[in-house]
Amino acid sequence: MACWGLRLFRLHRPLGVLAGAMVLLLVACGFGLLLDDRTLVNAPLWAKPFKFAVSVALYAPTLAWLLSLVQRGRRAGWWMGTAFAVGMGTDMALLVWQVLVQDRPLHFNHATPADVTIGNLLATGAFTAWGATAAVVGLLLFQKLPDRALTSALRWGTALAAGGMGLALTMFSASPAQQRVLDGGGKPAMIGGHTIGLEDGGPGLPLLGWSTVGGDLRITHFVGIHAIQALPLLALALAALSRRYPVLSNELVRLRLVRTGAVGYAGVIVITAWQAMRGQSIVRPDFWTLAATAGLVAVVVLGGVLSARVPDERHALRGF
Repeated sequence: MACWGLRLFRLHRPLGVLAGAMVLLLVACGFGLLLDDRTLVNAPLWAKPFKFAVSVALYAPTLAWLLSLVQRGRRAGWWMGTAFAVGMGTDMALLVWQVLVQDRPLHFNHATPADVTIGNLLATGAFTAWGATAAVVGLLLFQKLPDRALTSALRWGTALAAGGMGLALTMFSASPAQQRVLDGGGKPAMIGGHTIGLEDGGPGLPLLGWSTVGGDLRITHFVGIHAIQALPLLALALAALSRRYPVLSNELVRLRLVRTGAVGYAGVIVITAWQAMRGQSIVRPDFWTLAATAGLVAVVVLGGVLSARVPDERHALRGF
């Protein structure tokens, strides 16, 4: 663990500090979940900080590694990583203050002027982090990396992650009930929410909190932002397996498989967003959701089979 931390600090110190702080927060949240039975919006008080700490603790080292691959525009990349660390670090500090210290909802809270101010600061931090991630996507588009499959995975992963962050904006629209209050000249305590078709605070999956009775946009947001880890890991796994399976030693085969995986991952984002927007719980898919999922699986399996075909040498350099 110590070696990992030192390596991360060498890659990007601000992101290393952010990751280290998240590890400490994770430990604190673990004890909190075990010892403190308080709830907030019908969920364990420590659950939201725990989930966010896990996500950021994974995200910061990944972004630091991505920036280590940048050759052209390295200084600009360092500042992008720093902007992400400052923006996300600010958001996590606000989360700890509002949820753990104040015992008040963080997102969508318009109950008091102080809550609105904290929400605006939170949005500023989130936009800063999203903008920094999107800028990293731009930098990676102009980098030449030795492995084409990894290059493709990095570009797809960062692009989908930036999109996953952007999808969070859809949660800040007023629900029908909240809109009626606004139309009547009132000021609802909450504007926006995670759940489609119902107000937040209903039954949800343990710890994750994802609604079991309505659509939940957090699922799509979660899947989207972690594409930045999933797709590069796929590329690295294919490279490692190439020692055992000769077909994967062909770079074009690995490139095709990564692109097939990226299409499948994008499909999961689309299907979960479509399911949530129809007010449908992730644990209660209807026929059309199951049909779309089956279709996506068929496309990915077919794409995988076709991708694994060793190309003719005359066409090996043409790409996929």
